Amino acid sequence: MPQLCVNIDHVATLRNARAGVEPEPITAMAMAELAGAFGIIVHLREDRRHIVDRDVVMIRDCTNTRLNLEMAATEEMQAIALDIKPETVCLVPEKRAELTTEGGLAVTGREEELKAYMQPLWDAGIETSLFVDADPAQVEAAAATGTQIVEIHTGHYADARSLDTVKAELGKVLAGIKLAQDLGLKVNLGHGLNYTNIFAFKDVPGIMEYSIGHSIISRAIFVGMDRAVGDMLDIIRTFKD
Repeated sequence: MPQLCVNIDHVATLRNARAGVEPEPITAMAMAELAGAFGIIVHLREDRRHIVDRDVVMIRDCTNTRLNLEMAATEEMQAIALDIKPETVCLVPEKRAELTTEGGLAVTGREEELKAYMQPLWDAGIETSLFVDADPAQVEAAAATGTQIVEIHTGHYADARSLDTVKAELGKVLAGIKLAQDLGLKVNLGHGLNYTNIFAFKDVPGIMEYSIGHSIISRAIFVGMDRAVGDMLDIIRTFKD
């Protein structure tokens, strides 16, 4: 059965808006786990705009499930990952001015560079994932790095508004999933997925994890974390294995 991993970055965004101490991301982590989340995701950005170093350390010490650390492929982040040892590291692109991650990692032409970057993580027993657009060239390049997992970027599909654009972007994602699976990669999906657009993947077999944050945290403001995670789990549990 596909699993749900909950990104709690935007709990930290709300905390940092007042430079205070609440809401506490580690509390959100515990509540998401109690509600049935398979894992917890945090993105430690270079500018520390939401999740900060102490959050990552505390969550690593206290999580009872799996920790997926999203990060840029920098020496600083590699050292942090090797120190705290999350179950998974997901390499993502970063732009200082972006509100959120705008697209997939550029892998083509960097296969050997990224392989060398990930090797110490593999040696430490950490799985790696590359966050890529549903572009055949990027998916094939990801496979060539030796990574175990790709997370297909669903943001372009989620952001589409016209019916034709939705269909076109969904088609790209579905083709990217199949190609990645044919290449022997585990496939996760993430970015912009919510309680309605996720149904497009109901009959797509072989998805390992759905990585979802903003829509769950948004719903949790009104109904609480337990129900927000539970509602998403109820949807995903109806999906094809």
